[in-house]
Amino acid sequence: MNHPREDRRRPDSVPRSMLPGALVFREEDGHGGGGGPVRRTARDWVVDALAFAWAVGWWALLVTRLSTYSYLPDWLVALDAPLGAVACLSLWWRRRFPLLVALALVPAGALANSVVGAGMVIILNLGLRVPWQRSVPVLCLMIATVAPYVLIYSVPYEGGWAAAGFVLAYYLAFFAWGSALRARRMLVLRLRDDADRERAEHARRLADTRRAERTAIAREMHDVLAHRISLLSVHAGALAYRTRRADAGAGPALSGAEIAESAQVIRDNAHQALNELRDVLYVLRTDSGDSTDSGEIAPPQPKMADLEDLVEEARATGQTVDFRTEGTEGARSPRPQLQRTVYRVVQEGLTNARKHAPGSHVTVRVRADSGTSGTSGTSGTEMTVVVTNPLPADTAESEIPGAGAGLTGLHERVELEGGTLQHGSVDGTFTLRARLPWH
Repeated sequence: MNHPREDRRRPDSVPRSMLPGALVFREEDGHGGGGGPVRRTARDWVVDALAFAWAVGWWALLVTRLSTYSYLPDWLVALDAPLGAVACLSLWWRRRFPLLVALALVPAGALANSVVGAGMVIILNLGLRVPWQRSVPVLCLMIATVAPYVLIYSVPYEGGWAAAGFVLAYYLAFFAWGSALRARRMLVLRLRDDADRERAEHARRLADTRRAERTAIAREMHDVLAHRISLLSVHAGALAYRTRRADAGAGPALSGAEIAESAQVIRDNAHQALNELRDVLYVLRTDSGDSTDSGEIAPPQPKMADLEDLVEEARATGQTVDFRTEGTEGARSPRPQLQRTVYRVVQEGLTNARKHAPGSHVTVRVRADSGTSGTSGTSGTEMTVVVTNPLPADTAESEIPGAGAGLTGLHERVELEGGTLQHGSVDGTFTLRARLPWH
């Protein structure tokens, strides 16, 4: 929420000193009626000084002509100059108390000619700063109170009914001018409020976009690196385990060839992790398409055909994996995004089993079921991925640490495909099941 005295200017707007205070500060909200102290800008001070000089000039001119009004009573001539002077001085309070200053003009305008200059400013100020529900009755009161003077003195001695028409036009013209300025000022304030709301909405959308980008990056990084690093952990753990047993005399010592082979496997997986990380960053940094402006070819994304290689990698670490596909051979090839999601579900299932249930038997089933899809009953196919593994009795010592965000990211990925993800343990068996629409 903006502070009442917050500066409303924009970095690319005109200088604050060149704007009215009502558009720069928030004491005046465009509805007028007075209130707290008014903070004037340099422009306001110039306008106020010119308005005061204008009023004083008219006052001085008309006071010098009072002696020519021989048809006026002496008491009315005596009151004219003081009332005009008070009206001129009241202009310095017209911003803070527009309604009170206008009400003070009612008796002064009905009795004194020298208030003409100050009256112009006060009537215009009434239309500018006071809502029409209150300003119109005050304007009518001004016209009603000046009517006796016009009928008694102006019509007989100052030009007839043309003088009466001039007085009426005087009040209406300056009030209309002020009302037009008020309408324009309120339009500017409304446009600024709309711009503020649009900026806030843009900032919210930008924050949501950045949050979605961070989520996508976290999801991709986890899906790629968690699997590959868990393989590294298994190989390194096996090498350390056999080395400790050999040192303790509980098993044969590792030969140089075995150590070299294990080191090569670790090295290859580390390189593969870096390559996959590069591919993920490439996808996140570029738009959709097969190539960039530089001619670089986009790296291939995981497909269902790569599931065999994924399973073989898991088996190479000592995992026992039973992998089968059902109903996918004769079906039309799924779209690339769906194949990628199926791959990530199987990858996450194998990674979780390797981390939380090492040595357990893992069953992977990928099945395409024909049926109906959607509320319209149109023909379609549903892809189901199920990964199961028994839970060990105690995994406190062998469990590989993880971020705990894999299933969360996988749930988001499946939801983006319009599918559902279920996971949990029943009777000592953990099941990860994803159901994906395949239209």
